[in-house]
Amino acid sequence: MRSSSSIPRPAAQPGRASALPTDRRVGRRLLAAAVGGLLVVSAVGCAKAGTAGSTAGDAGGGKNPVKVGLVYSKTGPLAAYGKQYLEGFKAGLDYATKGTGAVDGHKIEIAEQDDAGDPAKAVSAAKDLIGKGHKILAGSTASGVALQVGPIAAQNKVLFISGPAAADKVTGLNKYTFRSGRQSYQDIRTAASFIGDAKGKKVAVLAQDNAFGQANVAAVKAVLGGQGATVESVLAPPSATDLTPFATQAKSAKPDLLFVAWAGETASALWTSLNQQDVFASTKVVTGLDLAASYPLFGPAAEKISFLNHYFDGAAGTEVEKAMTAAVGKAGGKPDIFTPDGFTAAQMVVHAIEANKGSAEDTDALVKSLEGWSFDGVKGKLTIRAEDHALLQPMFQVKLTGTGAAAKPTVEQTLTADQVVPPATPIAG
Repeated sequence: MRSSSSIPRPAAQPGRASALPTDRRVGRRLLAAAVGGLLVVSAVGCAKAGTAGSTAGDAGGGKNPVKVGLVYSKTGPLAAYGKQYLEGFKAGLDYATKGTGAVDGHKIEIAEQDDAGDPAKAVSAAKDLIGKGHKILAGSTASGVALQVGPIAAQNKVLFISGPAAADKVTGLNKYTFRSGRQSYQDIRTAASFIGDAKGKKVAVLAQDNAFGQANVAAVKAVLGGQGATVESVLAPPSATDLTPFATQAKSAKPDLLFVAWAGETASALWTSLNQQDVFASTKVVTGLDLAASYPLFGPAAEKISFLNHYFDGAAGTEVEKAMTAAVGKAGGKPDIFTPDGFTAAQMVVHAIEANKGSAEDTDALVKSLEGWSFDGVKGKLTIRAEDHALLQPMFQVKLTGTGAAAKPTVEQTLTADQVVPPATPIAG
């Protein structure tokens, strides 16, 4: 996915009250992606998140450290996502270890590698870290990266926890691959919740005629088409700048649901065209809410759109979210769409190490400790499904109020993990 996803996919995803022109350009580049594209307890069962059993005094002891490698987009088109992920990971590590950065006296040493969103660079970085003795890897802002790093982890029997990458194929990729964010299917199930029973409904997908757009069309057909909806598509050339004809086609289709999956510089022009053609008066328009910097891009159409959402700052209202927000704020940041993916990854890393008494040497034991584990996360109760390592989690229906820099999201409905659960996929290897 880029982080794939669904629904404004990770195209790639800033909307602070004082968004600068630079933020707007970043938002245009990123909009759509990750929409294709975020403890001391038993290995299985629900528990309080984050309680590694070391004290501040233990952290300075002579026990061998545990090496964890982060391969993520520090630079490149998804750098905004990568920054959120890293901030979340640091906050999650602090939370899960009670501020010690250690488990049972074993210091967790973090090595960062920048993949710049390039799968080849990510594979090279992963191999380098594995060669230096890292038994745990995490990161993967982009889906293309995750789908390349996962097999490397399996070949070398290394635990790999993918991040914002939303491609469904990451789930069940192999026994050593997990994910700390949502996947595209959960995005699309959230979109479907806006029309209820899909049987007999008409759905249109408005997207660009490229790999990203075609993938979204295929996903909507698989999910909503499989539930009895009629699905058609309106695809625009990626180079198109006059988007009025495509907005008109979408309106003429008279769908019960218009699903928009759009990425790139023309996003703002698209929403302007849909608004000018009065598409919102005749159909429910659904798209994914990306990172905060993208909010101004919707313009006057913002309040007319129904948004599906993985996370925004303040969406969950949980105690874990409050802890994450405080930690990220103390470090000078602000939570955004993929901050929980980093936080959750750190919780998973700490739990796996803690379950194995401060060691990461037995990778199969690390895997076993995560399979079936339920815990309190930023978004609420999270469960790692043992069958395929899907991360079961809540999702959100969201509305934007206000326009431009004043646009603010609010949760209209929280969908439970069961309401958006992806189908189980047998682990490939």
